[in-house]
Order: sequence, then C-alpha cells, then structure tokens
Amino acid sequence: MEGIIGNRRGVSIALIVLCQSSQALVTGGIALFLPLIRHDLGLSFAQGGTLAAASTFTYALMQIPVGVLADRVDTKKMFLVGLLGVNILACGFAVIDSYGWLVVNQAVSGVLRSMAFAPGLILIGRQFPTDKQATAMGLYVAGGFSSSIVLNLVGPLLVGPLGWQGVFLVCAGLGVVTLALYWLVGNSGTDAVARRQPPLRELPRLIRHPVVAVTAVIQFVRLAATHGVIMWLPTFVVVQKGYSIQTAGFLVALGAALTAPSNIMGGYLADKTGRPQAVVGVSLAVIAASLVGLVLVDSLVLLIVMVAVNSVVIQLYFGPLFAIPIQYLGRSVAGALSGFGNFWANLGGFTAVWALGGLKDATGTFTAGFLLLAGLCVVGIGAVLVLRRIPLPDQLPASTPSK
Repeated sequence: MEGIIGNRRGVSIALIVLCQSSQALVTGGIALFLPLIRHDLGLSFAQGGTLAAASTFTYALMQIPVGVLADRVDTKKMFLVGLLGVNILACGFAVIDSYGWLVVNQAVSGVLRSMAFAPGLILIGRQFPTDKQATAMGLYVAGGFSSSIVLNLVGPLLVGPLGWQGVFLVCAGLGVVTLALYWLVGNSGTDAVARRQPPLRELPRLIRHPVVAVTAVIQFVRLAATHGVIMWLPTFVVVQKGYSIQTAGFLVALGAALTAPSNIMGGYLADKTGRPQAVVGVSLAVIAASLVGLVLVDSLVLLIVMVAVNSVVIQLYFGPLFAIPIQYLGRSVAGALSGFGNFWANLGGFTAVWALGGLKDATGTFTAGFLLLAGLCVVGIGAVLVLRRIPLPDQLPASTPSK
C-alpha cells in the first residue's frame, strides 16, 4: 500500500510540474520570437515590451485575490481551469494579427495564469513534509525552466517550417494533453483537508507583518531581474550584440538548463542549512555582478559565461524566498502569502519589461536598463539585511509575567 501511495505521489509531483511548465512555454515563446513578432506586426521596442508585459500586469493584479481564494476552494480544479484557459488563449495568440487584440489576449491570459501559481504552490507543497517546503517550491518552478530548454533548442528549428504561430499551437496542444493527464490520475496531496482559515477581515493585519512587507521588496527585485533578462535577452543578443536568433536561442536554452536545477538546489540548501536569508542575499549579489558583465562583454565566449553565471543564481532563491513568510506565519495561509509576494514580484516583472523596452527606444541601447536591474539587486540586498533582524516566532523572548 505504501508503495502505491508513494508511486502516485511521484506521478502527481511530476504532473504538477509539467502542467505548470505549459504556461512557461507560452510566455517563453513570446520572449524568444519577439524579434519575429515585432517584424511581422511592425511593432516598436516599446510596443513589444507592452505586449510582453500585458500578461504580467494582469497576472500581478490577480495574485492577492487568487491566493486568498486558493486557501478556501478546490485548488486542483482552480489550477487546471486556469492553465486550460492559458493554453486556449495561446492558440488565439497564434491566429490574431492585430496588435491591440494581442494585448487584450495577453491581458486575459495573465488573469487565467494567475489561477495556476498559488494553487500550484499549495498542491506541490502538500506532497512534501513541512521541513521540505523550500525544496518543493524550487522544484515547482524548475519545470518552467526545463520546458524553456526544449523550447529554445527546438523552437528555432521549428519556426522555419511552422512559423512562430505554428510553434505556439504545438505548445498549447502539449499543454492541454498534460492537463488532462493530471485531471485523470493526479491527486491533491495528503494535506488537502481544509484547515481553519483566518477571517478575511484579518488579512490586512496579516500582510502588514514585517516579514511580509520586507520579502515583498525582495520579490519585486526578484522578478524584475528575472523577467527583464528572460524577456529581453534574445533581442539584446540579436540587436545589441549582433548575433543570430539561433545563437540567442542557444543562450536562452543554456540559461534555462542551468536555472532549472538551481531552483531545486536553492531550496535544498535553504532547508539543509536553515539559512534561507543567506541564500537570497548571495544570489542577489551575484545577479547584480552578472548584469553588469552582460553589458560590458563583447566576445561570444564571455557572453556565454555571463549568461551562465546569471542563470545559475537568477532563480536560486525562489524557494527560500517564498518559504520564509510561511515559516513565520504558517501553512494555513500559504495561498494568501504566496499571492501577496507574487503580486509584488510580478509588479516588478511588469515594470522591468516595460522599462527596458522604453529605455531602449530612448537611448538606443539596453545598457541603461540592465544597469537599472543591477541597482535594484543592491536594494534587494539591503532588504535581506533588514529581514535577518526579524526574529522567528520561536525566537521571540518570553513575555514577563505581570505582577
């Protein structure tokens, strides 16, 4: 019996990760093929950035309400409905040729994509014990980067015979098949019994907790750096560095190949050492240095080195960062905490994607944008130092009995 339960748990973990990765294929496809999309639709860099950021903006706005809802409803159904909508809209993206309607398409896609994040984190967290939550969350996001490896290696080969539109249709079809498999054979985890939730009126007090506020700053920085690099790296390599889209695809695939295991490693290190703040702080310092390096280097070899260094650490601290507020406030509000943190993260991602496109139009280079991201990482390091001064509940001094 234990073997059967263990096997089903392993299958469920794999399917949750694969389902989550289906939406990464869609967002990754926009980043990889943005030079072709801009050419076909006659878009400026700012318009390209707006198209890429539309989904991120609505996704960010929905994080808190979806996170609160995820603590109170069937998370598996919510997860699957959201991702099914994302894949259907990906098919629409492939056939729409109007810039305005593509922006609308991506804005709606962001709303549906938000229905997958917090529920997905809850689903995979239920598959692991309480002392392995950073590992679980790192594994969850690793799937998106694994699918990005395939997309960036195979996508440039398929874009010739299929066009970028055909690649989107193939990715969406694979996503729907994976969702059907999880619906049929996956479970919701051993911790799926509803816990007592705090009343909604207590949520404002919850999100004003110092650790939630400080981690929100780091979340903003995290996805600003991540989305800024992921969305604009292919265009940066082609336009500013002068290499082909095949080279850009190789660099992005290399980055994804290094990022995927680092998500898991970051969670493991945080759980093993009990020092998640150190993992976050060191990661931000290395990211800042690599962003400066991307701007300064010219040779392909050094560019590969900078991309590799950046990719190893860009998401290394994902699991630890999301696990920290739950460590302070408990798993019963994991959805709300994850949603709040991811709201600020995606606000940072939206700002970075839009700002880098606008700065490229204004200055003719991506240099200012990449240096801006490096400066944000320094701000994030300052927030980590503040976070280290906030004691865990079991470290607080006992109150003095009243006399």
